[in-house]
Amino acid sequence: MTKSDQSFLRQFSLLIAGLSLLTVALISMAAWIYANEPKETDPHVAQQVADRIAPVAGVYAGNTGRAAMEAAQEAAAKAAAAQVAYGGTTDGKTIYDNLCHSCHTAGVAGAPKLGDKAAWGPRIAEGLDTLIKHATEGYKGPDGNMMPARGGNPSLNDAQVKAAVTWIVGQAK
Repeated sequence: MTKSDQSFLRQFSLLIAGLSLLTVALISMAAWIYANEPKETDPHVAQQVADRIAPVAGVYAGNTGRAAMEAAQEAAAKAAAAQVAYGGTTDGKTIYDNLCHSCHTAGVAGAPKLGDKAAWGPRIAEGLDTLIKHATEGYKGPDGNMMPARGGNPSLNDAQVKAAVTWIVGQAK
């Protein structure tokens, strides 16, 4: 290989190395710019999603349709009432272990943790009847915490809800 060929290869190699470094630098700079650029948000996304998943058309059947819908709702409510949860047990601990623990162990949605006297104190001061009412009908507190009706299990009967609330309150006293 002649000296001129060696010189060409050396210069060509340096040119390729320089271009490679420039490419890496540009890619790094582009990634940095992209990472620091605020993401564009569209305030209409939620409405667009709701529109996209909404039924294509609604059916209105007048009062006849309304009566059928009300009858179906009544039948569903009766069917749910007929299916009593946990074999109808009124043991508060059993109901807590099967249902209530999922929120009241971790404090989900602002739920007071089992045995936390500081969190339960103001609630207990409102009275057991109020706590039972909130557990039965559901409750949304002023600070955003929430209790779903019947703990999210519509097949709990009133006696079971009362037993569970009484047991939980007993753990906080």
